[in-house]
Amino acid sequence: MKIIIGGDVSIKDSKKLFEECKGNELFSDIVDIFKNSNRTIVNLECAVTDKDTPIKKIGPNLKAPLSTIKTLKDVGVTDVCLSNNHIFDYGKAGIKDTLELLEKYQINHTGFGKNEDDSRKNLIITDSGIKIAVIAVCEHEYSYALPNRMGARPYDPYDTNDDIDKAKMENDYVIVIYHGGKEECRYPSPRLLKACRSMVKHGADVVLCQHSHCIGCYEEYMGGHILYGQGNFHFVCKEYENPKDNGEMWNTGLLVEILIDKSLAIRFIPCVVDGLGIRLAKHEEAKRLLNELNERSKSLKDGAWEKHWREFALSQDRYKVIPDELKEEIAHFFDCESHTDAFKEINKTYNATNEID
Repeated sequence: MKIIIGGDVSIKDSKKLFEECKGNELFSDIVDIFKNSNRTIVNLECAVTDKDTPIKKIGPNLKAPLSTIKTLKDVGVTDVCLSNNHIFDYGKAGIKDTLELLEKYQINHTGFGKNEDDSRKNLIITDSGIKIAVIAVCEHEYSYALPNRMGARPYDPYDTNDDIDKAKMENDYVIVIYHGGKEECRYPSPRLLKACRSMVKHGADVVLCQHSHCIGCYEEYMGGHILYGQGNFHFVCKEYENPKDNGEMWNTGLLVEILIDKSLAIRFIPCVVDGLGIRLAKHEEAKRLLNELNERSKSLKDGAWEKHWREFALSQDRYKVIPDELKEEIAHFFDCESHTDAFKEINKTYNATNEID
């Protein structure tokens, strides 16, 4: 069995081509790879709707034209993950359109539910007697489900590991797609590294981190495969065209090819933005991107990844806005679990009130 998994798909500057269903222009030689696999999974990181019902949040509200789902179907996409921080950007009206279109074009979906419990349903793939569970989860950023409201399947260090344990008992293989990690950082944080390794310890055979918009690091850990940053799949945005403005990060990504027979093998296939579409990286491009991945991945063995993570964190001015006289107290709130519990109980984000049932 061959499964292809792509990263984030969101429609910005390529909107007109999606409206016209020009799949070959949008995906070029990648279409052949999709159509020669048993299943092709991508992360749909936007609502597919014509409604003007944006939820309240910090950050952009993303949506795509109604023809997007047909375009994905035409190029060979069989399944989409909906567990991400933009799928609920247009509220109940937007997700209703999205789900109806997925059903119309017979594309399977996972990672979204009518409430938090309902969102914890796995995608099960069965072929030649082999069963694979796909668990799609996301970090807590506006779209995640609540006990009393629909939304994306949230990552929880306890619930998610319980779900992996159960999935491993009932299936031959478990693939976790984790929508999280810091945007435009090629290295995991200490928390993310521990989380991904813990998921492997609980039975995940593959853990793929999306959301960071860049290719990160890879390691084999206790027999499992962890990719800390898959990069974008189709997220064409001219704002990031210039390499000096992180264009090199934004405009490259990896397709993940998983081959399963009596064992599981994994391969990374680089792809790049080309105009308003994407294509497979050519020989020298592909070689360079894979070599850079391998070089970064060495840092997971020699410990240098922590230095790179810290340097990145220190470069982020948005986290330096706390007045000096409050820094120690606020830091203490987030350092101690009990203080964090109380702080979050009192200081709710917009997600707690957006379109509550």
